[in-house]
Amino acid sequence: MFVDTERGYRAVASRDPRFDGQFILAVRTTGIYCRPSCPATTPKRRNVEFYATAAAAQAAGYRACRRCLPDAVPGSPEWNLRADLAGRAMRLISDGIVEREGVPGLATRLGYSERHVTRMLTAELGASPLALARAHRAHSARLLIETTTLPFADVAFAAGFASIRQFNDTIRAVFAATPTQLRIGAKRHRPLSTAGKVNLRLAFRKPFDGTGILDFLKARAVKGVEEVDGSYARTLRLPHGTGTARLFPAEDHIDCTLRLSDMRDLGSAVSRLRRLFDLDADPCAVDELLSTDPALAPSVLKTPGIRVPGSVNGPEIVLRALIGQQITVAAARTALSRLTEALGERLEVPDGTLTTLFPTPEAIADHGAEVLTGPRKRIDTIVAVSAAIASGDLDVHVGADPDELTASLEKFSGIGPWTSGYVKMRVLGSPDILLPGDVALRKGAASLGITDLATRSAAWAPWRSYAGMHLWRADSRES
Repeated sequence: MFVDTERGYRAVASRDPRFDGQFILAVRTTGIYCRPSCPATTPKRRNVEFYATAAAAQAAGYRACRRCLPDAVPGSPEWNLRADLAGRAMRLISDGIVEREGVPGLATRLGYSERHVTRMLTAELGASPLALARAHRAHSARLLIETTTLPFADVAFAAGFASIRQFNDTIRAVFAATPTQLRIGAKRHRPLSTAGKVNLRLAFRKPFDGTGILDFLKARAVKGVEEVDGSYARTLRLPHGTGTARLFPAEDHIDCTLRLSDMRDLGSAVSRLRRLFDLDADPCAVDELLSTDPALAPSVLKTPGIRVPGSVNGPEIVLRALIGQQITVAAARTALSRLTEALGERLEVPDGTLTTLFPTPEAIADHGAEVLTGPRKRIDTIVAVSAAIASGDLDVHVGADPDELTASLEKFSGIGPWTSGYVKMRVLGSPDILLPGDVALRKGAASLGITDLATRSAAWAPWRSYAGMHLWRADSRES
């Protein structure tokens, strides 16, 4: 990914936080890399260079600034905007796929050879898959060091390091400090959490429509799985175990409390929650374009920083979409709660009202027909799709190719453009999906005076998913 050096330096000189996470500034004279808004004295132009990722800066020999913590910023919105190999790979790497399955697993998910993936990522991002995964491990390790009392040996293996030595060497190389020094520094600012529990601050770019995303999730909350009351909480099914998360939107961040049965899931949990709340979005870019449409401008002014809710589990979103087809949101919530009560797995240690995990595709494939109600054709589709996901014939994950995912979904009877588009919008974070067949969306458009939605929406690219959220919001205000 090319970084415009002149534009980048202007962002650094103005300490513009909108660019945090979108590129990295490295200073040759100090050997340190920073976020663009770092409060330190602006270095001279001849002494800086720019990188697309922290991993690329680390590979070039730079270490992270301990003042601005460049790894503790929103991620680049580019990874959702781009549906190419690099964007898909970055979403998978942030979910911890390399730690769990290695580069071969990453390449398999992407549908290319290891050699091709390595060559493409090195050319596009300046770092190999292993270097990108190393940066991800370093970030996860820093979170565990600074927010828990876990022994460093447990931190090392939970973050995905193969040995204590590799962990110590990486922390020193990336942060120019030992694990002990990082923990002592963090202890001065906040108390450490107990084992199994982590308190975090999740950054986002302002403005952030926290109320809107909470309202969206509240209307669809499944009893036992989710709880929304001024904050959002839910159970999590993660690669190594289970957990719960509670998120409290604040003015400039989200306070997050995670309870995990296996600390190796920390990085994946954080990545999935960030995607759920669309925290890596660039709201200024979205609002700037959408506000040029006179019909949308008042909504953008009233609700700046609108977000498109993502997901913490791809198959869950597919099944929610199928069950919610052609019925109201309230009816879908009732059906999903009943399904979860019958087939969901109970947590060994409930967290308040969070007691149950969303049913697995395997459970729905085996017993869904006994629990689900409604048209037989729809039930058959839900069971067939669940069986395909359970067998691996249908793989719904954040690194899926959008066109291939569409084709895979729409080959099932009963799945059309609305369902496949909704899944891409929420699972892949695709920012340019509009669902013109959605009744509520069309009613919202009509309430704003938009009659020819297909023609009008062309000017909203590449942010049509966000425009759709404004239209849904307009319909809810009219209702």
